Amino acid sequence: MSLGDPSLTAGIPGEGPLTVEQARKWLAEPKNHAILDVKLPHGLHAAAGNVFIPEDNPMTRAKIELGRQLYFDTRLSSDNSISCASCHVPEEGWGANTQFGIGVDGQTGNRNSPVSFNRILSRHQFHDGRAGTLEEQAVGPIENPIEMGNTHDVCVQTLGSIPVYKLQFDHIFDDGLTIENVGRAIATFERSVVTGPAPYDYYAPLATFEKAFADDLEYLDEEPELAEQYKRLKEEAAKNPMSESAIRGMELTFGKANCTVCHAGANFTDEQFHNLGVGMDSDEPDLGRYEITKEEKDRGAFKTPTMRNVADSAPYMHDGSQKTLEEVVEWYDKGGHPNPWLSDKMKVLNLTDGEKADLVAFMVEGLTSDFPVIETGRLPADQ
Repeated sequence: MSLGDPSLTAGIPGEGPLTVEQARKWLAEPKNHAILDVKLPHGLHAAAGNVFIPEDNPMTRAKIELGRQLYFDTRLSSDNSISCASCHVPEEGWGANTQFGIGVDGQTGNRNSPVSFNRILSRHQFHDGRAGTLEEQAVGPIENPIEMGNTHDVCVQTLGSIPVYKLQFDHIFDDGLTIENVGRAIATFERSVVTGPAPYDYYAPLATFEKAFADDLEYLDEEPELAEQYKRLKEEAAKNPMSESAIRGMELTFGKANCTVCHAGANFTDEQFHNLGVGMDSDEPDLGRYEITKEEKDRGAFKTPTMRNVADSAPYMHDGSQKTLEEVVEWYDKGGHPNPWLSDKMKVLNLTDGEKADLVAFMVEGLTSDFPVIETGRLPADQ
């Protein structure tokens, strides 16, 4: 089953609030409980070796659907005002276009909302990696006093009072409704949210082919299979075009601009933690990963985000301090803010104004793609 297939996230068929009868009928279908052999979309599929699905939490349609409902349900919060989607908004690149996430009573923390897509390729979660799995991360905000402001016990009691939820948990998990299973369901849904093919994913194979056969392109007619492959690559790239500026930006990303030293692989992230100097000029800087490991090398280090669909999820950096991609490029160009723990991967780049514009063009044009179609409004009825 290819992730991104709209049938995975379309919700249980029907109109209006989800009823017990509708859920029971859907749960009775064996296919909805079959363990899925998931495949990543074109482009992202090159990261298949990084897929992480815990052995005790295999993906099924039923579990994705339950997680979808929980993800968008404000009843997980103490005052019925905040859901996972309040800070990880589909329409805002699965992040939030505010500097900090906003929780119950309008409270805010000191970190920007990280994006919640392509999480199937990631183990450590949060900017500081304090959650070792997506399952652990999923339940953290529920009891955080400035996010959902609830307790795990009250959350479970609330869900248990909603018949549709009780029915689904009893059918899907051997031990029914527990906070651990709430996390398993939400994590399973989040693993289904992946980026589709971007223009880069069609241009890069063409560029690779042309480089490999640079001296032989005019003779490809003598090799029908290669000629057909070249024709197909050109057609696919033409259907998903990048401007000349974006193409130059792609070359800079892999070259002079040094982006892929951290934004590596098919998901454009090494999933590691680096000090970029962001916020380190403060009297009391956020020390990030250090607060988890207590290792000196991790002072001020934060997790590398994906560059895919980055144009959708402003503002940027762990503290949301940079409002535009132009600001981000300027930060990297100057080599970040000097401090004793600055990553050795941060270098002064000496980019020209044109090169900076090309980098932004690549991020905006080359790495932006469609997300899966998600049903956001069809949730269980109260009774």
